[in-house]
Amino acid sequence: QEQLAESGGGSVQAGGSLKLSCAPWTITFDTRCTGWFRQAPGEERVGIAAINTNGATTYATSVKGRFTISRDDAKNLLYLEMNSLKPEDSAMYYCAATGLCSDAQPPLREERFGFWGLGTRVTVSS
Repeated sequence: QEQLAESGGGSVQAGGSLKLSCAPWTITFDTRCTGWFRQAPGEERVGIAAINTNGATTYATSVKGRFTISRDDAKNLLYLEMNSLKPEDSAMYYCAATGLCSDAQPPLREERFGFWGLGTRVTVSS
């Protein structure tokens, strides 16, 4: 079910930056954990960053130090700032949200997230 909408994807050269945004259609983020997942061609979708209602974050090792997840609950928006992009970051990127979430450490497990967007494509050329 498509209940979120991602934007900001595109093509960039290695070493470049992109900032993704995510807006929900009918829900609000303020009581939920939110996250970003990505799926490269031929691979499974994996969680790369998540943030809870208190601003605590979880990152996959592959993006830690290069990507930053943030949220603006007043605007009901979720962001993913991606720096030092590599060709292996090329994938479809999805934002997602959980139900009510009180996790001290936001999860990266797909089964915890019940609200999803259709994705936005990121292509990084070498």
